[in-house]
Amino acid sequence: MTQHHGGARMKLGVFLSVDSVASDPSSLRDVDQAAEELGYERLGAPDHVLGADPDRPGGWTAPYTHENFWHEPLVMFGYLAAITRHIELMTGVLILPQRATALVAKQAAEIDVLSGGRFVLGIGAGWNAVEYESLNRDFHNRGRRMEEQVALLRALWRQPVVTFEGRYERVFKAGINPLPSGDIPIWMGGSSDAALDRIGRIGDGWYQLASDVEVVKAGMARIHHAAGVAGRDPHHIGMQASVMLQGDLGDQVAQAEAWRHAGATHCLAREVPGMGSPAALIAALRAFAAAAGE
Repeated sequence: MTQHHGGARMKLGVFLSVDSVASDPSSLRDVDQAAEELGYERLGAPDHVLGADPDRPGGWTAPYTHENFWHEPLVMFGYLAAITRHIELMTGVLILPQRATALVAKQAAEIDVLSGGRFVLGIGAGWNAVEYESLNRDFHNRGRRMEEQVALLRALWRQPVVTFEGRYERVFKAGINPLPSGDIPIWMGGSSDAALDRIGRIGDGWYQLASDVEVVKAGMARIHHAAGVAGRDPHHIGMQASVMLQGDLGDQVAQAEAWRHAGATHCLAREVPGMGSPAALIAALRAFAAAAGE
């Protein structure tokens, strides 16, 4: 489903939190198939491996704990690839530096093959030091390491045999099989200057979560500048925004339109915590699709 309104094209999608679907695979199936039938073109899903116990030494003040439920997105997309036909599947975002790069390359290629080329790898550096500690990864060099990881991912997706010697990554005469159908798009989260510059240099799109349109416009200007310095066409870099499915329906549509005017190429409808059931989420998605498509 695409929002036109006489201007630039913007694709609409759905961000799947776990509030309505939890661990029930039938609920997951119903919501995702309904989104596809309603014309949504992208499905985003979050990534957290571990939640911390607030009783740990030093406490824990983050917005989720070990009691919050998270699907593992790459495994989940293998399931969704089999029960959907057209909708893109996007991690939003996978915390890449806390994962083994070659393994992510293999998993992403597999989803690409199983889905017929519908996978988009959204990545970020993350903020949860507990996850990094538990996964035996260095939290403090995650941004620098992620840039090298992207280079290795693309090498492994393009070449049957790879030799790669970096500061953090090393592969010697090895490769994955099957290879994906082509380069898997890599979108990046983050809002720091370093993150925005990185997107301009090597990213295919910006997965941003801001609510202030002017802040996002400034971020896109920085991304475009970094792209130009790197010799890239900035207009080939996408930007994804989101709209919460709450409050007045007209306000939701107006927010989507504001994002379109700000340069968004994609906009995801996001479930509100406490919505409570797959049926309620599907009803909200149906209403938004009908109103946004007018």
